[in-house]
Amino acid sequence: MKNLITRSITGILFVAVMIGAITASSPVPFCILFTLITALTVWEFTGIVNAREDVEVNRLITTVAGTYLFLAMFGDISGLMSPVGFAIYVPYLLSLVYLFISELYLQRPNAINNWAYSMLPQLYIALPFALLNVLYFTFAKTDATVDGTLLSYSGRWLVLAVFVFLWCNDTGAYCVGSLIGRHKLFPRVSPGKTWEGSVGGGVVSIAVSQVFAHFIGLLTPVQWTAFALVVVVFGTWGDLVESLFKRQLGIKDSGKILPGHGGMLDRFDSSLMAIPAVVMFLCMLSLM
Repeated sequence: MKNLITRSITGILFVAVMIGAITASSPVPFCILFTLITALTVWEFTGIVNAREDVEVNRLITTVAGTYLFLAMFGDISGLMSPVGFAIYVPYLLSLVYLFISELYLQRPNAINNWAYSMLPQLYIALPFALLNVLYFTFAKTDATVDGTLLSYSGRWLVLAVFVFLWCNDTGAYCVGSLIGRHKLFPRVSPGKTWEGSVGGGVVSIAVSQVFAHFIGLLTPVQWTAFALVVVVFGTWGDLVESLFKRQLGIKDSGKILPGHGGMLDRFDSSLMAIPAVVMFLCMLSLM
């Protein structure tokens, strides 16, 4: 009961902070929140892999690089750093080059492992979070502009939709799977997931997508349905990828930063696959 109360309070606060920062009329809370999330998640990831005997990743440089990528894309895509242009990405590229060259001088026994585990969080964590800026700024209509300054961004609803659909999918999958789940979805990686639960989660997410279609607009009801399906399918794969990652390393939770919920990777694993997939989906829609 104590664990349930702790888990419930943490979950409510987590959802409230996420919704508040994403839906704020200014992009600043969104930027602050996901800068922090990116930093904590990369830091957590590097700590996990550094526990292996054959890996020695520079946690500080790797975390700073991943966090900077989010900030660089925020400044670039939002237009706040438009005079800088592509040069805004130069510090990020230099940090990646440093992570490679440094292994020449550190003389560690497993340079290839160090390179691999330094680059993996950039691709697996930092890039997906950075792509949230594309959803927030690129695929949306500005609601108001004064002297060229954007006052509000309807793209924040696309970002919110990704996380709401993931939460609905998780909740629906858990409830339906607990009641009627019989057929295992991926027993080798996640024995608790069932096909019945996955379908139930998808149905709940699609139903909620029609609420977005009615009150938010931006996309047609059919497009919102497809949006939800993309989130559900790739979010499930994202969850399974993190489960495989933890199983390979022999750990139960990625961390303890969120009482009752584990670590940052445990909370955002689904979104790390869903975000790039949604960006690709909206890119294809824009070409039609």
